[in-house]
Amino acid sequence: MFTVLFSFFTWITIKMSGNKERTFIMVKPDGVQRGLVGEIIKRFEAKGFKLVGIKMKQASEELLKKHYEELAGKPFFGGLIKYMLSGPVVPMVWEGLNVVKTGRVMLGETNPADSKPGTIRGDLCIQVGRNIIHGSDSVETAKREIGLWFEDKELSDWAPAQQSWVYED
Repeated sequence: MFTVLFSFFTWITIKMSGNKERTFIMVKPDGVQRGLVGEIIKRFEAKGFKLVGIKMKQASEELLKKHYEELAGKPFFGGLIKYMLSGPVVPMVWEGLNVVKTGRVMLGETNPADSKPGTIRGDLCIQVGRNIIHGSDSVETAKREIGLWFEDKELSDWAPAQQSWVYED
């Protein structure tokens, strides 16, 4: 009996902890200027993900260079930083089961021309240089990006009333 209970509670813990995966999503300056923040939030909420952190911020050059450090050697890096400095951004942290992978699918391809209809970029963008949104590409990257943009005290740990309607027990 103990083994059965242990297995059951281990299964519940593993299943529930999967719901706690977090990703970093940021509406870029063009998305903010075009008034698309609400549309993007709406899509993530409608999917069933939980918003645990959000703010509007004029990012510093130093922060952006840290955020995009893996692209530093690319020819477009300078233009990317200039573009990201051109206006406020809206960084967010979303939580849920497979939120990193699902969030990337919801965003669409980096180049909007390659994005399927129904994705954020497929529906709302035309050019890669104005693709309105950034999303973490792995759980490890999400942790790094969340740490760059948010302090722990800025993230909320809460349970939405509809959680049992989104996730199986």
